[in-house]
Amino acid sequence: MAEKSNKRTIKGIVISDKMDKTIVVKTERLVKHPIFHKYVRRHAKYKAHDEKNQCKVGDTVVIIESRPISKDKRWRMVEITQRAK
Repeated sequence: MAEKSNKRTIKGIVISDKMDKTIVVKTERLVKHPIFHKYVRRHAKYKAHDEKNQCKVGDTVVIIESRPISKDKRWRMVEITQRAK
Protein backbone atom coordinates (compact mmCIF):
# COMPACT_ATOMS: atom_id res chain seq x y z
CA MET A 1 0.00 0.00 0.00
CA ALA A 2 1.43 3.36 -1.04
CA GLU A 3 1.53 5.93 1.69
CA LYS A 4 1.26 9.69 1.30
CA SER A 5 4.62 11.44 1.03
CA ASN A 6 5.53 15.00 1.91
CA LYS A 7 7.44 15.50 -1.34
CA ARG A 8 6.32 18.28 -3.67
CA THR A 9 4.90 17.41 -7.07
CA ILE A 10 4.85 19.86 -9.96
CA LYS A 11 3.23 19.73 -13.38
CA GLY A 12 5.10 21.23 -16.34
CA ILE A 13 6.08 21.01 -19.99
CA VAL A 14 9.28 19.38 -21.28
CA ILE A 15 11.38 21.96 -23.11
CA SER A 16 14.55 19.88 -23.63
CA ASP A 17 15.38 16.18 -23.84
CA LYS A 18 18.88 16.38 -25.34
CA MET A 19 20.68 14.98 -22.27
CA ASP A 20 20.86 11.29 -21.45
CA LYS A 21 18.23 10.31 -18.84
CA THR A 22 17.54 14.00 -18.09
CA ILE A 23 14.76 16.36 -19.13
CA VAL A 24 14.26 20.07 -18.53
CA VAL A 25 10.75 20.93 -17.35
CA LYS A 26 9.31 24.46 -17.43
CA THR A 27 6.59 25.30 -14.93
CA GLU A 28 4.45 28.42 -14.74
CA ARG A 29 2.56 29.95 -11.86
CA LEU A 30 0.49 33.08 -11.33
CA VAL A 31 1.60 35.51 -8.61
CA LYS A 32 -0.32 38.58 -7.53
CA HIS A 33 1.80 41.73 -7.79
CA PRO A 34 2.03 43.37 -4.34
CA ILE A 35 1.51 46.95 -5.55
CA PHE A 36 -0.45 46.74 -8.81
CA HIS A 37 -2.63 43.77 -7.72
CA LYS A 38 -2.41 42.19 -11.17
CA TYR A 39 -1.53 38.56 -11.72
CA VAL A 40 1.92 38.08 -13.24
CA ARG A 41 3.23 34.85 -14.79
CA ARG A 42 6.38 33.47 -13.19
CA HIS A 43 8.24 30.48 -14.60
CA ALA A 44 10.96 28.15 -13.38
CA LYS A 45 13.00 25.42 -15.06
CA TYR A 46 13.83 22.15 -13.34
CA LYS A 47 16.12 19.31 -14.43
CA ALA A 48 14.41 15.98 -13.82
CA HIS A 49 15.53 12.36 -14.06
CA ASP A 50 13.91 10.32 -16.85
CA GLU A 51 15.21 6.76 -16.42
CA LYS A 52 13.87 5.31 -19.69
CA ASN A 53 14.35 8.39 -21.93
CA GLN A 54 10.65 8.26 -22.80
CA CYS A 55 9.84 12.01 -22.68
CA LYS A 56 9.91 14.19 -25.78
CA VAL A 57 9.80 17.98 -26.17
CA GLY A 58 6.26 19.28 -25.65
CA ASP A 59 5.07 16.50 -23.32
CA THR A 60 3.22 17.49 -20.16
CA VAL A 61 4.73 15.67 -17.18
CA VAL A 62 4.49 15.40 -13.41
CA ILE A 63 7.76 15.61 -11.48
CA ILE A 64 8.41 14.85 -7.81
CA GLU A 65 11.12 15.96 -5.38
CA SER A 66 13.89 13.43 -4.76
CA ARG A 67 17.36 13.10 -3.33
CA PRO A 68 20.16 14.81 -5.29
CA ILE A 69 20.88 12.69 -8.37
CA SER A 70 23.60 14.93 -9.82
CA LYS A 71 24.83 18.50 -9.47
CA ASP A 72 21.61 20.05 -10.80
CA LYS A 73 19.05 17.20 -10.71
CA ARG A 74 16.77 17.16 -7.64
CA TRP A 75 13.56 15.96 -9.33
CA ARG A 76 12.26 12.70 -10.86
CA MET A 77 9.71 12.30 -13.63
CA VAL A 78 6.69 10.37 -12.29
CA GLU A 79 4.31 10.22 -15.24
CA ILE A 80 3.55 11.67 -18.66
CA THR A 81 0.06 13.16 -18.50
CA GLN A 82 -0.15 14.30 -22.13
CA ARG A 83 1.99 13.52 -25.17
CA ALA A 84 3.16 16.23 -27.56
CA LYS A 85 1.15 16.54 -30.77
